Amino acid sequence: MLNTPDDLLISAADETLIRRKLTLVALGKAPADRVLRVGRLLDVHSRLWLKDQEIVIFGRRIAYVGPAGSWPGEAAERVHEPGLSAVPGFGEAHKHIESSHLTPEWEAALVLPHGTTWTCEASHEFSNVAGPQTLDFWLEPRRRGSPLKIFPLPGSAVPPTAYEWGGGHFGHDEQQSFMAASLMVAGLDEVMDWPAVWNPDNPSHERLWGMIEATFAARGVVEGHAAGIRDLPSISAFAAAGLASDHEAWTAEEVLDKLRAGLFMELRPHSLPDMVKGLMAAGLSDWSQFAIVTDDRSASDTLRLGATNHNVRLAIAAGLAPEIAIQMVTINPARHMRLTPWVGSIAPGRYADIVLLSDVPGVVVEKVWADGRPVAENGRYLPEVPAIDWPDWATRTVNIKRKMTAEDFAIPAAPGRASMQAAILRPFHWADDFITMELPVKEGLVARDPDRNVTKFAIVDRFSGEGRTSKMFWLGTGPRTPDTALACSMGHDKHNIWVVGSSDAAMAEAVNALTAIQGGWALVREGKLVATVRYEIAGLMTKRPPEALDAEMKALYAEGEKIEWMFEPTFSPRWFPGFPERLAFATLTCAPWRWVLVAPSPLAPEGFVNVATGETHKVVW
Repeated sequence: MLNTPDDLLISAADETLIRRKLTLVALGKAPADRVLRVGRLLDVHSRLWLKDQEIVIFGRRIAYVGPAGSWPGEAAERVHEPGLSAVPGFGEAHKHIESSHLTPEWEAALVLPHGTTWTCEASHEFSNVAGPQTLDFWLEPRRRGSPLKIFPLPGSAVPPTAYEWGGGHFGHDEQQSFMAASLMVAGLDEVMDWPAVWNPDNPSHERLWGMIEATFAARGVVEGHAAGIRDLPSISAFAAAGLASDHEAWTAEEVLDKLRAGLFMELRPHSLPDMVKGLMAAGLSDWSQFAIVTDDRSASDTLRLGATNHNVRLAIAAGLAPEIAIQMVTINPARHMRLTPWVGSIAPGRYADIVLLSDVPGVVVEKVWADGRPVAENGRYLPEVPAIDWPDWATRTVNIKRKMTAEDFAIPAAPGRASMQAAILRPFHWADDFITMELPVKEGLVARDPDRNVTKFAIVDRFSGEGRTSKMFWLGTGPRTPDTALACSMGHDKHNIWVVGSSDAAMAEAVNALTAIQGGWALVREGKLVATVRYEIAGLMTKRPPEALDAEMKALYAEGEKIEWMFEPTFSPRWFPGFPERLAFATLTCAPWRWVLVAPSPLAPEGFVNVATGETHKVVW
């Protein structure tokens, strides 16, 4: 068997050598390693089922596919699965593996039994923490033999805006280097800072266009993020900029407008059923410009729901033919990402990644092959997970070289004042302006007002060593229970520490707990640390099995149930549960956000800034 690191990492230098050997195997002039014969096989190029087919495998690749007995060569091993239907390995056009909170070698063990064999990793999460090591991190498990193909897309949002800093800074030269490093680097991760793309006066304008230029020069794909872009001139401008896709559409009408502008549409599970039904009702019959993508899903949810197979089931239940739904996680995303020489179909030259289904409409995965060998059976992962001793650049990323104190989270009042005006945000604050409220002053400090659901929220810089802190008041979030706080080192997309709390002392205690464990979650209840979850890699992931992580999350939620949480009744529980896990996403600074809180910087000294305009404002006055 051909077994070289270059084969695993698709080295341009050796790709032709691999294909020269495959050519001889296909002609029967050189022996194959094995032949897999299946009852039927889905040809995703034609959407036709082919009966009694044989798949000839050499090394990790497919050399030949045809009717059983038609190949003229010899093989060392033959496997027959007459009762199973073969479809290509499922792929993700857009996923943040960091959101599973597992390192990539453990992500492989989690998703491969569900049929996911390749992923385009949208790496602006890890890139914002340890930017220079981005490719090393995503490619190392593959070097160690992991069967999951990860095609890294270095982050365009590094940093997410010009008002953020620390952990990584990508521009033209960095992207040019990434694109030249490996054929597995497929392009540029979702371009989110739309104001910086269209506005020449935006301080991130030149940096982003430099990355786009470097991606075009290498014929890579520039992925888009068109949240809030719904009017036709803006959609046209977005497409004209070369941003090739969007996964942020919310209605069928919006999807059709963007589809007509030439965008490749990536549908996510939370809106997939309604979207499919709406598009079918509108008369859509050609789904070739669509993929189904996971985007963000925790390991706990994957254990409960499944991976890409869950997404396919949702599409089928909404009315799509199984063959179309399967195309949307195989050939469609592979074509869009220009990866068809390697993934997306059961065809010669591609990796021998094959999902064997016992029930096609139900997407019941019996067995999975990857790299030309069985890797999963009946939901069980078969290979040994490589033990990777990740270096300090991955394990020592919470850099706060002092103990945080209550004073770090205090907001002083002006002398002699009994109350102060305060700028206030709330989770998923879509409005153009912030909320203004008058808050009481107690012992010289501007105080929370739990009777009006007002608490305190802070962002703590975890990169400089100084623990620089910005703080403000938030509405309808956080604990009402006294001396209680929740902190997390996963805060999209800069991934500084965020903390929400009913007292400054509890907030300090929670942040100190995160520093001690190098990231994750920390919950302080009534002055006592009651639960932690360890994300010891980059403060975003763990290098432990998903079941171990799930157990810690369940313990965190169990302790959270003992706390009274604030919430605004106008929010849907779907988007704003009592336990504020979604605050990790409420810290986003990309469009269509306006006013946000970031770590203090020269452009935003108090951390409160309008990322669309650059305007700053005092937190209290």
